[in-house]
Order: sequence, then C-alpha cells, then structure tokens
Amino acid sequence: MLPSIEQRLSLELAARPEQVAAAIALLDEGATVPFISRYRKEATGGLDDVQLRLLEERLYYLRELEDRRAAIVAAIEEQGKMTPMLLASVMQAEDKTRLEDLYLPFKKKRRTKAQIAREAGLQPLAEALLANPMLQPEEEALKYLKPAFKTDQGDNPGVEDAKAALEGARQILMERFAEDATLLQWLREYLLTHAVVESRIMEGKEETGAKYADYFDYAEPINTIPSHRALAMLRGRREGMLNVSLRLDSEAERPKWDAPQNPCEAHIAAHFSIRDRNRPADSWLSDTVRWTWRVKSFVHLETELMTGLRKRAETEAINVFARNLKALLLAAPAGPRVTMGLDPGLRTGVKVAVVDATGKVMETATIYPHQPRNDWDGSLHALEKLAEKYGVSLIAIGNGTASRDTDKLARDLIKRRSDLKLTAIVVSEAGASVYSASEFASRELPAMDVSLRGAVSIARRLQDPLAELVKVDPKSIGVGQYQHDVGQSQLARSLDAVVEDCVNAVGVDVNTASPPLLERVSGLNHAVAQSIVAHRDDKGMFTSRGALREVPRLGEKAFEQAAGFLRIMNGDNPLDASAVHPESYPAVEKILADLKQDIKQVIGNGKLLKSVNPAKYADEKFGVPTISDILGELEKPGRDPRPEFTTATFKEGINELKDLLPDMILEGVVTNVAAFGAFVDIGVHQDGLVHISALADTFVKDPHAVVKVGQVVKVKVVEIDEKRKRIALTMRLAEAAGKGTQGGQQNRKPEQNRSPEQSSGRKEQSSRLQHQPQHQPQQKKQKQTVEAKPDTAMAAAFAKLKDR
Repeated sequence: MLPSIEQRLSLELAARPEQVAAAIALLDEGATVPFISRYRKEATGGLDDVQLRLLEERLYYLRELEDRRAAIVAAIEEQGKMTPMLLASVMQAEDKTRLEDLYLPFKKKRRTKAQIAREAGLQPLAEALLANPMLQPEEEALKYLKPAFKTDQGDNPGVEDAKAALEGARQILMERFAEDATLLQWLREYLLTHAVVESRIMEGKEETGAKYADYFDYAEPINTIPSHRALAMLRGRREGMLNVSLRLDSEAERPKWDAPQNPCEAHIAAHFSIRDRNRPADSWLSDTVRWTWRVKSFVHLETELMTGLRKRAETEAINVFARNLKALLLAAPAGPRVTMGLDPGLRTGVKVAVVDATGKVMETATIYPHQPRNDWDGSLHALEKLAEKYGVSLIAIGNGTASRDTDKLARDLIKRRSDLKLTAIVVSEAGASVYSASEFASRELPAMDVSLRGAVSIARRLQDPLAELVKVDPKSIGVGQYQHDVGQSQLARSLDAVVEDCVNAVGVDVNTASPPLLERVSGLNHAVAQSIVAHRDDKGMFTSRGALREVPRLGEKAFEQAAGFLRIMNGDNPLDASAVHPESYPAVEKILADLKQDIKQVIGNGKLLKSVNPAKYADEKFGVPTISDILGELEKPGRDPRPEFTTATFKEGINELKDLLPDMILEGVVTNVAAFGAFVDIGVHQDGLVHISALADTFVKDPHAVVKVGQVVKVKVVEIDEKRKRIALTMRLAEAAGKGTQGGQQNRKPEQNRSPEQSSGRKEQSSRLQHQPQHQPQQKKQKQTVEAKPDTAMAAAFAKLKDR
C-alpha cells in the first residue's frame, strides 16, 4: 500500500505529517492560503505561502488520483478479473500514468481485431507460437480454420485460411504486448531520454507559414526543448503549417519496414523471450514485435509524450507569466500624489486625465500635439493650465504609439514650468484599453468617454499599480509568453492565486478600495465586496474593523479570513491600520499592560518592542511565531512590502531606433521576462532583448533570478536591426559591442541555452508573444539538430538573423 496522502505530501514538501494534516484541515474548512500562511503558523509549523500553494495543488491531484484508483478497482472487480497481484499493483501506483497503464487491458473499448480473433478461437494459436517457436506457423494455423459465424457482438468472418489465422493470432499478441504495464513504462522512460521532436514544413506552406521558418527543418531532444520553442512548434502544427512528430535519436527518420531492429523493438522481444534463432516461428514473432512497436506502442506513446511536452511547456509558460505578473503587481507605488495621465495617440490626439491623491478624477481633456494637427504650443498651454490648477506633481505617460513624442511634450512642460516641480514617468499601459471598455469602468466612470478612461487608468496605475491592475483580467496585462496557447483554466487559476497573494501581502484600505480590489482579499468574493462598498457609500467610512460585521453577507467565517488584511486608516483603534488580526488584540493588550504603555506610545517604538520576550506571552492559542509577528507589526505598522519608488531616466535625444549606436549605455525598465532573457524598454518604441547569456557575468539558469518586471536596469546596445526593428542589448557593460556573449559562451550550459533567441520586443509585447513564434532558434541551411551544434555568440547570431 502507498503511504497516505498526508505522508506523501510531507515527503514532497519536506514537512512533518502533522504540519501537512493541519494545513489540509484548514483548507478543507475554507481557509485561504494567505490566511493560513499569515495567521495559522502554529498549526502548520510555519509553512509559507509557496509551500501551501504547492500543497493545495498536489492535494487536488492526489485526491483525484485516489478517486480514479477506486473507480478502476471497482471496474476490474465488476469484470471478475481482479487478482491479488493486480490489486497490489493498482494500489501501489504512484501516479495517473501508471494507474492507466494497469487499467489499459481492462478498459472498455470498441471491438478490436484482437477481440474478434479471440472470439474466433485463435487465442491458443497465439499462445502456442509464442511458447514454442519450433512450431511451423502455417501448419499450426491450419488447425484453427472455421467458417464465418454470428456472435452477440455481430458477425464474425471466421477463419478462412492460414493467413487469416496467423493475422488474428498476431493481433492477439500485439494487444498483449502493447498493454503490458511494465513494458510500457520502460518504453516510456526510454523515449523520454532518447526521443527527438522533429518539425518539417507542410508541403506548399512555405509562404503562408513563413513566420515558422525556424522550424521548417528542425529537431531537438524532447527532454531539453524549452517551453517557448515547444509551444511555437505545436502552434504551427495546430495551424496546419508544420508537421511535428517524434522519432528515436538513433533513427535519422521514421524507419522503413526492413530497417534493423531498434532498441525499443529489441526490448519488447527480450521482454517476451523472443529471439531470432532461425526457428520456424522466429521470423513471424519478430515481425509481430515490429508491428507492435510501430502500429501500437509507439503511436500510443508518441501521443502521450507530445501531450506531456505540451503540458510541461504550458506549465512553464504559466509560471513565467505568474512570476512576471507578481513583479508587476508588487511594483513600487508612487503614492498619493496628484497625477496627470497621458494616453498617447496621433490622429485621435493625446487623452489627458488629472486625478487627485486618492485617484478621484478632477478633469479630462484631449490635446493634439502630433500629426496631423501638430498643435504643440496649444497642447503645452493646456497641460500647463491643468498642472497649475490642480497642483499636479506626477505625469504618467502610457508606453503605446507616440509615447516618446508625448514624453518629449511632458519634458518641454517641465522645462517651461520648473517651478511646478513636475516629474514625468513612462508606464506600461498594458490592459488599459481592456479596463476602459469593461463593465466595471462603465460603472466607475459612467459619464466619461471610453477613450478618456485609459488616461485615468494610466494615472492611477502610477499611484498604485496593484490597486489599478486588479481591475483588469490578469490575462490581459500581457506579461506572459504564448499565453493563448496554454490551458486557459489552469492559467486563470495560477494568475488568480498570484493576484490574491499580492493583494493580501500588501493589505487593503477598506475605505478607499474598489470592489475588484476588495474581492481579491482573503475570504471575500464579488458579492461581499460589492456589499462592503454599498455599505460604505450608504453609512459612511468604516471607523473600526468591528464595524465590518454589520455589512450584509459578510459572515463570521469571511470576517475571520479577511479582517487581518483589511486596514482602517485613522480609525478608533490604531491596530485596525496594521496587519495584527483582531483575534490577537487580547495578546496585544496583555503586552501593553506589562509595559504600562498606551498603544499609541508603543507603535513604532522599535527599541521598546525589541526588549519584549515573545515566549513570555505565548500560550495555547498564540505561539511564539504569532507573538513575534505582532511585535514586528507594532514596530512598523502596516508596512508595505513593495520597494521604494524609483524611475528610469531615458537618454535625451534617443527617441527612435536610428538614434541608437553600438556600445551606447542606456537606462531602461524591464517590461517582460521570458525563459530566454528579458525585454527592456529604453524609450525608442521597441523593447530590446537582453539574452539570458548577456544578463550577468556569470552563468544564469533562470532570468527571473537576475531581473524582474518593472526593474530599472542599465544596458549596453550590442546591435540594431532597423529593418526588422530588433535591438540586442547586454547587461554586461564592461564588454564591447559584438563581443557581448563570448565570455558567457564558456560559462553557458548548452542544454539550457542552445539557441540565441535574438528577436527584440515591440511595445505591444502581449500581441507579439501571444501571436507570433518569436524568440526561436536560427534556421540552418542543413537539418538542425540541437545536440550536434550548440550556440554561437550572441552578436554573430544576431547578424545572421538579418539574412533570414
């Protein structure tokens, strides 16, 4: 018997069984991961949110596995075919693949050729030839001839001659060989280490499939192919442009019938003691093995492994998206400052919105500084009046079309009115158009034109990225790769978990939060969030957390889960503005009583709080971890885990690709991180790519370990391709352009960085990554096999891209 689910999870998480059992119990009671990780440390022994997310996911899988196990046992017993040995194997199966392998011979399926042959009485012939190769197949087959007859399942053609008898016997053995669970597992493991994914262009699709040119004649081992290349090939196959298949690495192509036996065929033969010793039945049995491999086993495993490759690639792509989204949501907020949002445009003009420190819209306008009107002076005057009227301190500029021209307009305003002390920042406008047209935006800004709502969103996301971005479907924020090629339900679950973790890590001011922000708080949902806002609008601001109990639909369980993450600023109790949970207030009162101090005197008094021994106040309900958290929160109440606000300064005079020169050092902002490197906005309309090999002077396995979305970095220009709008950058500033990766070439592991994905980014990154198979290996004139030819230097590879 397998260990219990709790025991298996404890091994996977390197945690004690009692920790896992406690976490499972809390999850089953409806507790959320943020609540458990923050306020139930004693119960779980301090499991963090990452461990709890993994536990939650694996718990779901293992429970599904147990349900499937029970169903399979019942199905086999119903057929009367269960044996003690089979039952033991089923009960010891550790994953769904092994379980399905064991169930395969008993799975109800359409009437097969093997079943028809068994009904015709050919099972003894198959067994006899397998057991005794000295038998003459044709002679032995003559014993089993019989006329056609009817069965309950339909007509049976009978066995009219020796050829038909031997074909039926072969079908019986092929089914038996192909459904042997032990053999199937060996073949699967062999293919996982010796199979190659091969891609070829479909005949006549060379022009329409030009964007897949890198995969017209391409091959890479299945166990090393990175997710972005796998997803690109699979998309090409789905669109009917590529023929993507699997083959053994020992075979240059799909083998001909008379090709020598491959390792998999040899193993099938050995598994059933089939050897070619020139005995009468040896040749027939060898052909049966070959048919088994090519017609059944390989076809089954190819489908399974390609499905597995797709799932692994999707999981990696989803993880990349999730990490980028987390970095974006936890980007530093500019804070409560009057902000002017500029949504750039050419023909339709630049949309302007001024919001106050709380995000309330003060005024909107549209100016036309660019072509075709070119009203530069009039636009400057309009912005100047708005900035002076409302005391604007920040100008947020969307990074779409005409962004750099609009940025220049803002900088002219700053020079013109230095007394206003304005600061201009270019921000990502990803998802702003989605918000503008959303149902929530129409309720939040009902009288405002859709085109102006984007400017409001741009201004607010500078003030507080998290509070504004939660209003947008995470999938529309566009910091992923190939996001439309992955399982959408799995993607949504992963991104929703990221948003939930980020919102609860920061905390929410219940008196200013929007419904989309509130519904991401632990324990709350859309209906409760709407009810909180309605209560706030009707009764006025909340003065205490306790007042939340009066909100309709917010029950005790929801209050327990949410209260610690909801903040009441300047309320009746200073603790309501902190992350201290109301259930812990008695513990705080006990500490205050011993200190003989008022809460207002203790909050922020680090020296005094450090003198408190947490163990002194620990009891059965609140252990040392909780008391330590309380003391830490009292020292810095409501502290924001997000970094301090900083901005990148784009270089004057660098507005377009033609302004860039090799070796130029620039400041930029990381806009996206992929498996092959990072995209950086340097202010020229197209993001440049820092390949993984150019991120640091040392070997980099994961770009996320070096950079994150929103980070301000210094980069050097390696090469510019104006025609294809591609920019190669490096963060290895000491090296000259064109030599940016040669040192890294020695440090690089070939199996991880096989191809120089040199395509640079555009501003519309979500569109590029979702709809084009970019960042792919170079096309070779000869057939490309990654094992045979690793990377060349980054600069050389970029130069070759021009010839594509």
